[in-house]
Amino acid sequence: MRGLLAFAVLFVAVFGKDTFEGHQVFRIVAKNDVQLSLIKNMENMVHFELDFWREVSDLATPVDVRVPVHTLNSVKTYLKSQDIDYSVMIEDLQVMLDEELEEMDSAARAAEPRDTNSFSYSTYHTISEIYSFQDMLVAENPNLVSKLVIGQSYQDRPLNVLKFSTGGSNRPAIWIDTGIHSREWVTQASGTWFAKKIVSDYGRDAALTAILDNMDIYLEIVTNPDGFSYTHTNNRMWRKTRKPNSGSSCVGVDPNRNWDAGFGGAGASGNPCSEVYRGPRAHSEPEVKAIVDFVKAHGNIKAFISIHAYSQMLLYPYGFTRTPVADQRELDALAKTAITDLASLYGTRYRYGSIIDTIYQASGGTIDWTYNQGIKYSYTFELRDTGRYGFILPANQIVPTAEETWLALMAIMDHTFKNPY
Repeated sequence: MRGLLAFAVLFVAVFGKDTFEGHQVFRIVAKNDVQLSLIKNMENMVHFELDFWREVSDLATPVDVRVPVHTLNSVKTYLKSQDIDYSVMIEDLQVMLDEELEEMDSAARAAEPRDTNSFSYSTYHTISEIYSFQDMLVAENPNLVSKLVIGQSYQDRPLNVLKFSTGGSNRPAIWIDTGIHSREWVTQASGTWFAKKIVSDYGRDAALTAILDNMDIYLEIVTNPDGFSYTHTNNRMWRKTRKPNSGSSCVGVDPNRNWDAGFGGAGASGNPCSEVYRGPRAHSEPEVKAIVDFVKAHGNIKAFISIHAYSQMLLYPYGFTRTPVADQRELDALAKTAITDLASLYGTRYRYGSIIDTIYQASGGTIDWTYNQGIKYSYTFELRDTGRYGFILPANQIVPTAEETWLALMAIMDHTFKNPY
């Protein structure tokens, strides 16, 4: 079976996958607000076919952008003509993708895991491997873990959510999701590690045990399964969902611009070909609508944490407006505590603050909606790194990333448990 998987991955890589040979990732640095505006305008220069990995925010934050091989010279010429400084972060993206695939192929040739103890947490996995892991975890821990299917994706994949509970009905709960942007592979990998960590630490770690004795934890590891599958079979850089858009040849919606919170405002696009396309209407994507329906039906979720990559940030609402949230002081203090705990393990430094003040304006975002639903402790993580590898974070950083992030998650969950509302 593993041999067939390895062959299938190799076959797709050779015959069906988009290639990024010669594509480079530029780090662009603006000297002033005029240059910042010029860089922002490049998002609309469709002839450059740019893929912004880290979008325009402020003068202190560089912009990372993937440039296709056939537009390299024209982009360089444009930047030079505007006296805008840039450096090449990744010389040839395909070289890194080939190395990533080779590691996965090597892992796939190993013995198939018999249980979650033999599952490799330091390897990137396919959707079928993650779904198999979920089933093993439930089978091994029937008194603590169950699997809920909260809906189906556009392509009819199950939207699996792991429920960690010690009993009771409609207890206050914490929600964690990973992988809403499909190419952010370290998030799904970290989510898998979190699931194992929860079952391993319950009964051993006093803080987590107290939380689970009183609250439930819901974890959706593959929040955008169609997109995630597509990153393995066709296009490693795919970000959006995979639902066709009426009247356009471009596919998919940015599921983090599809929520009914400032929907359609600045920081999202009405162009179906954009990486930040908001969709035809709020909650148009079944992957988003399933979470919306679940949150509303549950009615007792107290913390909602959505995990992305990359940039090393911990963010709270709002993204769509500069109006501060009512709980800004508490959310800010808790974020500071969380990133301090995170840094205590490996020294990884995070920035923190509201979305709009820390990165950029973004309308229709997940945690703006959850906060407006009354979920006070609504946060978004941006995991490692700060751009050296970007979305192609080496697999040997999965476990360290998950370990340090867990410390921040525990800070948020413990605070939520100790500060009921």
